Amino acid sequence: MPITLPATLPAFDILSQEGVMVMTPERAARQEIRPLRIGLLNLMPKKIQTENQFARLIGATPIQIDFQLIRMTAHQTKNTAAEHMAEFYRPFAEIEATGEKFDGLIVTGAPIEHLAFEDVTYWDELQRVFDWTQSHVFSTFGVCWGGMAMAYHFHGVAKHLLDAKAFGCFRHRNLAPTSPYLRGFSDDVLVPVSRWTEMKQDELDRAGLRTLIAGDDTGPCLVEDPCHRALYVFNHFEYDSTTLKDEYDRDVAAGKPINVPANYYPDDDPSQPPMNRWRSHAHLLYGNWVNAIYQDTPYDLAKIGS
Repeated sequence: MPITLPATLPAFDILSQEGVMVMTPERAARQEIRPLRIGLLNLMPKKIQTENQFARLIGATPIQIDFQLIRMTAHQTKNTAAEHMAEFYRPFAEIEATGEKFDGLIVTGAPIEHLAFEDVTYWDELQRVFDWTQSHVFSTFGVCWGGMAMAYHFHGVAKHLLDAKAFGCFRHRNLAPTSPYLRGFSDDVLVPVSRWTEMKQDELDRAGLRTLIAGDDTGPCLVEDPCHRALYVFNHFEYDSTTLKDEYDRDVAAGKPINVPANYYPDDDPSQPPMNRWRSHAHLLYGNWVNAIYQDTPYDLAKIGS
């Protein structure tokens, strides 16, 4: 089944060319089924790249998805055209005011790891988003900084600065093979990592959170918060094949100190094209999340949170 996207959104043509089933809202309205309504609160500076990454994953399931793009109300992005934001994104304040409900919400990361959460300009509104999910969203997926922010908001779990950036592809262990979110997962999982902060396992344990995937080198990766119907992933299953390369090349060009991303290039040689060894697990994770929502979400959206 397809993902519903506006025909003019860049992701529509990109995903169509990749073989992902996409459908216009007009065509979807003629089908006698209820699609899952999933929002993307996009906090990343490169909005279009991030839209494509998440739409690609949730659009690969056999369930029709109504994909909604959401932004922070007052925050103005400097890296995406204002025309694109005006045409495709809705401010959270508008969604909050209308009382709309969603089957799922993805909260992306943001390149503001060195700031305390309270120093982020949109932190007050983001806390409203997190509280709103408890009455208006069936399941929420916080990614990287977004997941850390949710764990901090709901449980007071702090993020800790690393001595050096965790950067590359790292092996992780599947700690919960019977979890519905890890159906089809191998015991050993390679995951892209790009962050300056971490969350500590003992602090997550004390908060009553369940770690599903963890790595010896980079710590907790995927964490379940059943009390808040949420998942937190601190790494980047959604990354494209060249995302780490783009980050590395950008920092090299800017003269910033940066290590070659670990276990990413063949023989750790950045002159060679990187190999994507996480794509299948990315599709499994987000497909399992969508399927779990589909199995349990109320057919009547109005009943979500009631």
